[in-house]
Amino acid sequence: MPSACDIFRSLADSTRLRILALLRAMELSVGELAQVLGQSQPRVSRHVKILIDAGLAERRKEGSWVFLSLGEKARVGPLFTALDAWSELDGDDPWQLADAARLAAVRADRAAAAERYFDAHAAEWDEIRSLHIPETDVEAAIARALADRPTGRLVDIGTGTGRMIALFGEKADHALGVDRSPEMLRLARVKLAEAGLGRAELRQGDMYSLPLPAGSADTVIIHQVLHYAQQPAAAVTEAARLLTPGGRLLIADFAPHEREELRSRDAHARLGFADDVMLKYLEGAGLDGRVVEHLQGGELTVTIWAGERPHAKLKVVA
Repeated sequence: MPSACDIFRSLADSTRLRILALLRAMELSVGELAQVLGQSQPRVSRHVKILIDAGLAERRKEGSWVFLSLGEKARVGPLFTALDAWSELDGDDPWQLADAARLAAVRADRAAAAERYFDAHAAEWDEIRSLHIPETDVEAAIARALADRPTGRLVDIGTGTGRMIALFGEKADHALGVDRSPEMLRLARVKLAEAGLGRAELRQGDMYSLPLPAGSADTVIIHQVLHYAQQPAAAVTEAARLLTPGGRLLIADFAPHEREELRSRDAHARLGFADDVMLKYLEGAGLDGRVVEHLQGGELTVTIWAGERPHAKLKVVA
């Protein structure tokens, strides 16, 4: 574990303070940091390594990209409290003000890339959406299902563009999205930054082997993902592993249908799920399952199911 001396030594360079200020705003790749700072990637990488060794920053690989974020809140929180207090006394650092302006350009580049991707795929998504009720109705139903208690620590599996995090992350104690696709995660970063949720955490990971410890979530969402799964029962079991006692898993997906072209054209592995099948998945994962709502309004019906991790039963001592 780094000591206080290690932490202060890591801060003895203005570039590293600038890096921390940038990571406070949003996760960034080394290349993006180099772009904002106007320095070479090798030089920025050396600074980043010092911050990582001090526990002030973390790195995460996503495909061929490496993204950087702040270290644990307990470690960086006191540092930013001090920096904010000194800034009130001495005024803002001109370098950090300039960095913030260049960071806006990085965000604009991300947004432009996201727009190009959406334009290329909009026709496919719109065609599928036209088969069922509007997505806003599905989102409203999910909101109703989550409204009876605090969200707590939220994990969205197969987060895609981060829509579930954008909707429910603000009320969560901590929000984290997981997706297998680095491209989708880059899109999610754009969308979440636009929604003012740039500090939401995003990780690359597989739904069958999530990069998270057991009992690390109070609420888990799997929204329109399971129909892509070759092993949906295994995905549900892995999602359930994350739940703390009393935690809940919410699944939104299609009821059984016969649109075979979705399998051949859009890579749907399953043509929907019957209630008894989904409830069996939830039971097999150790959850108390129930059907929340059937949403009809087109050729495809969207169903919402919920599973809750039971609290441990207390042993009665005679």
